[in-house]
Amino acid sequence: MSEKALRDLNTILGTERKNEDSSKACLSKPSVDNAVENIEEWQKKNNSPSLVSPAVNGNLAVTANSGAEVVNPEVEYIESENLNDVDDIDTCLKTLLAGLDSKDWVLVCDTLNNVRRLSIFHKEAMLDMLGDVITSIAKSLKSPRSAVCKTAIMTSADIFSAYNDLIIDSLDPLLVQLLLKSSQDKRFVCEAAEKALISMTIWISPISLLPKLQPYLKNKNPRIRAKASMCFSRSVPQLGAEGIKTYGIDKLIQVAASQLSDQLPESREAARTLLLELQNVYEKSHDLIKPATPTVNNEHTVNEENPEVSSWESFCQSKLSPLSAQAVLRVTTSIAREGLVS
Repeated sequence: MSEKALRDLNTILGTERKNEDSSKACLSKPSVDNAVENIEEWQKKNNSPSLVSPAVNGNLAVTANSGAEVVNPEVEYIESENLNDVDDIDTCLKTLLAGLDSKDWVLVCDTLNNVRRLSIFHKEAMLDMLGDVITSIAKSLKSPRSAVCKTAIMTSADIFSAYNDLIIDSLDPLLVQLLLKSSQDKRFVCEAAEKALISMTIWISPISLLPKLQPYLKNKNPRIRAKASMCFSRSVPQLGAEGIKTYGIDKLIQVAASQLSDQLPESREAARTLLLELQNVYEKSHDLIKPATPTVNNEHTVNEENPEVSSWESFCQSKLSPLSAQAVLRVTTSIAREGLVS
């Protein structure tokens, strides 16, 4: 390229740079103005009462990083006995379902705590909408936010305590989620779910609860089976001796025997506890326990006053397969008596 052509090319490039800089200069002022306006608009929105993250009745303190995003949540989980009554029952009831289904997780936590308050102080007021409320609570139990999930778990426990068997037809969605949450890795969620399950076995009658639990004893997830076994074992004694006989010791012993060979030790331990309870009830009801009259080789014999009454061993053998009966008797009888069962 000739020297003249090179000078011409540099001249052209220099002119284009000047034009480009001039063009940028013309556009820079409006851009700055727009940026200032945007900042002012953001500040107005950020200071607006409607966008300030509310405290959940004193339970939730948050800091906002932007008008739409809430970060660094700090949640205080209030125990049931420390909850205060709602300020306005009618307003609370009118906004309850909308609050539970909100996309604002802070509002959901707030509303869940209101459900707890209503359950404790005004349970009759929420009866008509209880089914829909429970459906929404079950949805919150699935939330990826731990704060929402744990608050929903605590709400479930208060629902059990307040409504007892009235919720039995709506129990399944809560039950499956609580069994799942009680077997997950997050310790504080797991502990809250276990506490809610204990509340369930206390406040819901075993006659209603046991049929609900039974399908989960065969669940594919071994952790769910274990938690269900523990609930089943805790619920049966609530029947009382007469209730156990009415429900059917034969049915219960078959359930417990099936859990003795389960994969997880929690299931097996729950089965052992249940079997010992059943043995105690059976022997007392058939007058087979006679501490003052020792039997030969520590064996329970047929009741002399009623020859038709069989021993615990005979009962197990008549109701279970040989292998299952042997496993049950290994748990409930002494080593000396294991040899009696082939």
